[in-house]
Formats: sequence, structure tokens, C-alpha cells
Amino acid sequence: MAKNKTNKTEIRVVDFINSYVDNDQKKADSFSLIELMREWSGFEPKMWGPTIIGFGSYHYKYASGHEGDAPLIGFSPRKAEFSLYVYSPTEEQKTLLNDLGKFKIGKACIYAKKLSDINIATLQKLCKATIAYLNEHHECACREK
Repeated sequence: MAKNKTNKTEIRVVDFINSYVDNDQKKADSFSLIELMREWSGFEPKMWGPTIIGFGSYHYKYASGHEGDAPLIGFSPRKAEFSLYVYSPTEEQKTLLNDLGKFKIGKACIYAKKLSDINIATLQKLCKATIAYLNEHHECACREK
């Protein structure tokens, strides 16, 4: 069975941002997202894999038997755009996307070029709804602080 590549690391989040993000606006947006997601989740940021900044964690197990841990919410300041890991495919969240702003969506994440392209109040609702969804459907660190 394949091993999960995205695991929590000991790399300091600030060190990652300062060494990886070379655009001043993206760096400022990254630090803003850290503060927002810390407040919304109640968890400190941790590095997951080489480029994902995650908050909290949950344990998943698929019908195939594959299982692992992942952050409740998080983001990655990729070169072209931010990858926001804040989405669960529920009807409530699909409706919230209408008010999010300028973004693209993939199977499991939302892509935005800069923080000013999205509605922060809607992003907060997406994050909190995702945490609630994961808490209800998985073994979740939301139960521990």
C-alpha cells in the first residue's frame, strides 16, 4: 500500500515562508492567512510535507484500507497561486463558493492568486464548515487542544 507523502514535519513555518516565498505580497498574504487560520481553527501552524502549512489534524481511512493523517485546514503559497485546503464537498460549502470571489477549484482545494481576490468572511465560513464536517466524519484533533 502506498505511504502518505504529506506528513507533519519539524520545519518551522516562518523559516519555510522566508526561504520559499520570493514575492513580498505573497509573503504578506501568507502571514495573514496564518493569523486567520490560527484564529479560526484554534491550532498553531505546522508544516505538512515540504510546502503545506496546516492547522490541526484528522485521521482518515478509505474503504481501500489506505489511511493517514491530514491537516484540518491549510494552505500552500505555491509560485503561481495559493492552494487553499479549506473545502469539503457539502451543499452548504457549494453555496458559499458563490460569495468567495476570484478563484478556481480543484478536486480538494481552492486556488487563488492573492488574498485580496477572495472574500475573507466567506473564507472563514468555509474553514469553520470544513472543520465541523471533518470533526463529524473523522477521528479529529478538533476534539483536543
